[in-house]
Amino acid sequence: MTVPDPFEELARAQAPHLYRAAWLLCGHRAEAEDLVQETLAKVYVRMHRRLGPRLDNPAAYAQTVLTRTFISGRRRRSSTETPYADLPGLETESAPDHADATDLRLALTEALAGLAPVDRAVVVLRHLEGLSVDEVGGLLGLTSGAVRNRSMRALARMREEVAR
Repeated sequence: MTVPDPFEELARAQAPHLYRAAWLLCGHRAEAEDLVQETLAKVYVRMHRRLGPRLDNPAAYAQTVLTRTFISGRRRRSSTETPYADLPGLETESAPDHADATDLRLALTEALAGLAPVDRAVVVLRHLEGLSVDEVGGLLGLTSGAVRNRSMRALARMREEVAR
């Protein structure tokens, strides 16, 4: 009988949650997949390190790594690259029309994309992941007041963007 690897159990249990959060942060499927993969690689290294303290809450650590990896990736110069929306010469099939839901989803995705990375992380963690102000502050290294202030201003910018 083999002993289950704690990392493998964590990865299986947390991958869907991490992917959802990554997609909300990035707004693109491929970027979200890359972010989750990079996050899990960092968590694997940390969990298999022989020296140092053990992780008390690996799921929370994975969420912190995901958020910080996203923010630091946006600071890199290469993060300003933007892929083409459609490749030339390829025909796409039309999907069924879900206009109202799709329009709202697109408007919210665009509004999220227009925010600074830290503001986007605050909105996603606070309002879409349901974390408390203190939890978000702990993940991002911000005070509770800074989280509330960033959240208020980011939501105001999103409302303006969606209203256009």
